[in-house]
Formats: sequence, structure tokens, C-alpha cells
Amino acid sequence: MGVLDTVGVAAAGLLAGAVNAVAGGGTLIAFPALLATGMPALTANVTCSVGLVTGYAGGAFGYRRELTGQAARLRALAGPALFGGLGGAVVLLAAPADSFRVVVPYLVLVACLLLAAQPRLAAIVARRRASGQAVARRRAGCGVAVTWPTRAGVFVAGAYGCYFGAGLGVLLLGVLGILMPDDLQRTNASKTLLSFGVNAVGIAVFVVSARVAWGFAVVLLLASGAGGVLGARAARLLPATALRTTVIALGVVVAVILIATG
Repeated sequence: MGVLDTVGVAAAGLLAGAVNAVAGGGTLIAFPALLATGMPALTANVTCSVGLVTGYAGGAFGYRRELTGQAARLRALAGPALFGGLGGAVVLLAAPADSFRVVVPYLVLVACLLLAAQPRLAAIVARRRASGQAVARRRAGCGVAVTWPTRAGVFVAGAYGCYFGAGLGVLLLGVLGILMPDDLQRTNASKTLLSFGVNAVGIAVFVVSARVAWGFAVVLLLASGAGGVLGARAARLLPATALRTTVIALGVVVAVILIATG
């Protein structure tokens, strides 16, 4: 671990933690920073998952006010999220490392498309909320029913998130926002906490795989935790359009480079 590599990864972790809380897609910042150190793609992906978990934890802490009253729905969704994450982590480690190196540029592009679609998903969420059904239900019982399609969607998002984390938050926001309409900040808060759970169960698998670059993982753990807290606060005040556009542009550049050098 050189000084420049450490500083670069720390800066990427801080920004990635903030981006995950504000717009999602923090992996598209931390993952290229790890690749730039000369790390293999699979090791970088696993290290990124381990290192960014505190960013989700910090984001959930920053959203603790919006999480009030959501305990029942989060308990109902915890199982699908955790089992999905477990499945994704196992598939990642069981498949040949070369196969991940081949598909990762396209996974980066998929994550970019998910981020680009986020405003449309948010608009759909807003229209559902404007119908008044979610508000009426929340006033009556402070909750919206958790359906089996919602559980299935969270399971799929969890599996994707532990295989390749970029775009996990966007997937969860879409599933929760469309199938369980609620205030957007409350939905974002539950998305952040579920993302933390998915990454935590992935870490339990990755730790025993001996594929984690622990020096860089620790740097990311510290930096992304601070970034997550700051990002959750900023999300209440700042529009995410410019940040999202920047992350998408970075992701496209990284994907093109990976394809060209593959």
C-alpha cells in the first residue's frame, strides 16, 4: 500500500459513502480506485463490498429520524434481503474469477443505466405517493403492507448487490417506492438500512474467502462511514442530479477502459 494509493482510496471511500446516501452508485467510485492500485477485478469487488458497508451504516444512522415507525416492514423485508445477499455472494465466489473479469464492464454499464433511470423511478414513487393512499395508510396504521412481490424484488436486489454492488440502492428504491409507496425520504431511509444488511451478510461470506485486501478495506471502512453520515444530511438539502450525472460519466469511462484492456 503506497501513500498515493492509500490517499486515493480514502478520498474515493469518503465520496462513495456520501454518494450512496444521496444518489446511489458509490461502488462506481470506489471500485475504479481499487483497480487503479493494480488489484484484480474480483478482489477489488470483494474489497469494495467490505469497505463500503460502513457507508450504508452511516447513512442509516443519518436517516434514523425517517426510520421511526418502520420496524415492522423492515423485519418483513430483512429475510429476503439477507438471503438474496447470501446467494449473490456465494455465486460470485463459486464462479471462476476470469468470468467475473469478463462481465464486470457490462455490470458497470448496467449500474450506469440504473442510475440514469433513478429520476424516472423517483417520479413514479412521487405519483404513487400523490395518490394519497400511502399517506392515508400511514396515518391509520403507520405502515404499508409488505407483499410477496415486494419480498421477491428485495431478494433479487440483494443477490445483485452482493454479486456487484453498484446500483443496489437504485434497485431497492425502485422496488420499495413502486410496491410500497411512502414518503420518499422514508423510502430512502429503509433502502439504506436494507442495503447495509445485504452488504453485511456478503461480508460474512467474503471474510472467509481470503480475497479481501484488508489494508484498503480498512481505509474504505473508515472513509465511507464518515461519507455516509455526511451524505445522508446533504440528501435532505441538495439535488442529486449533478452528482448522479458525474457518477454515470465516470462509470461509462471505467467500463470503456475495462473493455478496451480486456
